Amino acid sequence: MTATSMLLLVLAGVGAGLAGTVAGLASLVSYPALLAAGLPPLTANVTNTVALSCNAIGAAAGSQPELTGQRSRVVRLGAVCVVGGAVGALLLLVTPAEAFERIVPWLIALASLLLLARPLVLRAHRTVGGDRHPVLVIGMFMAAVYAGYFGAAAGVLMLALLSAVTTDSHARVNALKNVVLGLGNATAAIGFAVLGPVSWTAAIPLAVGFFGGGLLGPRIVRRLPGTALRVAIGLLGLALAVRLGYSAYR
Repeated sequence: MTATSMLLLVLAGVGAGLAGTVAGLASLVSYPALLAAGLPPLTANVTNTVALSCNAIGAAAGSQPELTGQRSRVVRLGAVCVVGGAVGALLLLVTPAEAFERIVPWLIALASLLLLARPLVLRAHRTVGGDRHPVLVIGMFMAAVYAGYFGAAAGVLMLALLSAVTTDSHARVNALKNVVLGLGNATAAIGFAVLGPVSWTAAIPLAVGFFGGGLLGPRIVRRLPGTALRVAIGLLGLALAVRLGYSAYR
């Protein structure tokens, strides 16, 4: 890989890190960048997951004010995502992708609608158990499975689930999402590093960019109006669901 390609991957990592920490859409930037660098799809996928771990490290470092008081949530939901990430990585290594490709657009569309309807969902769920509700735990596990398997917009799924059961600010919910999703990605990354065809010459510059983007992203979220950002992410998610659905069903 040339020095120019590596530099472009660093820049792509910064952009993807920002997209991931702000909107949960990191892989929509980084995965195409890896394909453009000449990596085959499976190698690009596992390389992307390995590099994504550094996005969570940067996001956690930049989100200390928002993470204050959320240790129990991080531990509880992080454990769920660790297991889900491991399952997703195993699925990627042993099964064909067609089934997931057909389900994913519907999952992303549902998550996007949940984000857009957050005020109504909060009123309906205010008394059903908050972040300990079984529906959230199951949903986070499934989102982590998807993140370990491929992960495009897995952050949107998790953000919608967390937003649906807590009245915390968007910045606090987003910070929690970044950390627990990162734990799921890191688990999958360990499996891929041992068993998958990781391209380390691509993973390292991408990871450097991911760390930088992850570090900057929380500062941006902190300054943006939460409602407007939530609506923008929801609309982007719906557009993504349509595009992925077209690719899967055509």
